[in-house]
Amino acid sequence: MPENEKLLRFLYGTVPGRLLLKPLVSRPLSEAAGRFLDTPLSKPLIRPFLKAAEIDLRDYLPESYGCFNDCFTRRIRPELRPLPPEEEALISPCDGRLSVWPIRGDTVLPIKQSRYTVASLLGSEKLARPFRDGLCLVFRLCVDDYHRYCYFDSGVKSANVFLPGKLHTVRPVALAAVPVFAENCREYCFLKTEHFGLAAQIEVGALLVGKIENRDGPGPFRRGAEKGRFLYGGSTIVVLLRKDAAVLRPGLLEASARGEETRVRMGERIGAAP
Repeated sequence: MPENEKLLRFLYGTVPGRLLLKPLVSRPLSEAAGRFLDTPLSKPLIRPFLKAAEIDLRDYLPESYGCFNDCFTRRIRPELRPLPPEEEALISPCDGRLSVWPIRGDTVLPIKQSRYTVASLLGSEKLARPFRDGLCLVFRLCVDDYHRYCYFDSGVKSANVFLPGKLHTVRPVALAAVPVFAENCREYCFLKTEHFGLAAQIEVGALLVGKIENRDGPGPFRRGAEKGRFLYGGSTIVVLLRKDAAVLRPGLLEASARGEETRVRMGERIGAAP
C-alpha cells in the first residue's frame, strides 16, 4: 500500500487519526497553502510535480509558468478534447473518474461510500425536489487530471452559490468514512439546458485546494465552453439530472454498482438526451 494511502487510512480510520484530521481539513490551512502556490516561491515544485504525475507538457499549450498554480491549471491543446458532433450527446464536463448513482427519492446511496442527500449537497430541501429519482453523476479528479472544466450542454445558468465547509480529501478512503460531498466547501449553480432540462452542477473543493474559480455569472452558455477551474488538489464535480433526462452509455451504471470508477475525458460522450 502506498505510504500516502496508509496515512489516509490512519487519519480516517482511527480515533487518534481523526483527532489529527480536524485541523488538516480546516479552510485556513488550505487557503494558506493555496496562497503560497500562487506565488513565485512555489515554482521549484513544478518540475517534481510534473515528473511524479507523469504529465507530458507537449499535450498542453506552451505557456510561461509564474507559479505552481499556473502549471497546475495549464491549458490543454483543444484538439485533444474534441466534442462529439451530435448536439444531443451528454458529454463529460471534465477529466476524471466517473461514478453514476440513481437518486432514490432524495438520497444518493453509493456502494461502499457514505450516503448523502441531494438536499445536503445543495443546502436546501426545496432546491433538491426537482432531482428526486433522478441521476447523480460524480466526476472525481486526481492531481494528474486536467483541472479545467466545461459546460456539458448549452443553455442559461443561474448565479453561483458558495457553501462553506470543510476540505476533506476526495480519495475513496475518505468517501467511505464521511459524506465528503455534503461536508466540503462547494459551489453550485443551476443550468437550464437545451437537451437535458434543468440540471445542477456542483464543484466540490478538497484538501489543499486553494479555491474553485468559476468564470461566469448568470446568463447564457454554450456546450464545451470553459466553465471554470480548480486550483491545486484533487477535486470533484457533481452533476444532478432530473428523472429520465438522459440515457447513459451502456455499462456506466453497472460499473458503478460494482464499485468501479470509469475514466473519462472532458468532452467525451457519456450518454444522450432520450
